[in-house]
Amino acid sequence: MRSLLPSFSVPQFVPQLKTSCLALLGWAEPTPMAIGERTEDIRQLMLVELGEQGEKKFPGVARRLRYAPDIQGLWYARSDLMAILANTYGETVAREKIADISGRFKGLLPSSLTGKTVRRFR
Repeated sequence: MRSLLPSFSVPQFVPQLKTSCLALLGWAEPTPMAIGERTEDIRQLMLVELGEQGEKKFPGVARRLRYAPDIQGLWYARSDLMAILANTYGETVAREKIADISGRFKGLLPSSLTGKTVRRFR
């Protein structure tokens, strides 16, 4: 008697089920292709925020953004971009722009890089 269920091997099915369930919960690891696409989106956003004048005035930062080898390189370049934006638009606007950029790194970096620090005031 033939089974009406599709044939599949359990070892292949279990990881796919796990991945599908985690994806539905929003816990899936991004694929290398998705990481590459999101990295390029972040890179382009950072270059747009730097602007044409910023690229001319700060070619080293523009180069650093354009040729950062990975997502971590872009993460560390945010401080340079923040300084330029604060000088150009003021600190309040610069913080808003950097907060938007920083939010786009979610899920792409190790938690040790993005962990929140608690500031204590005396």
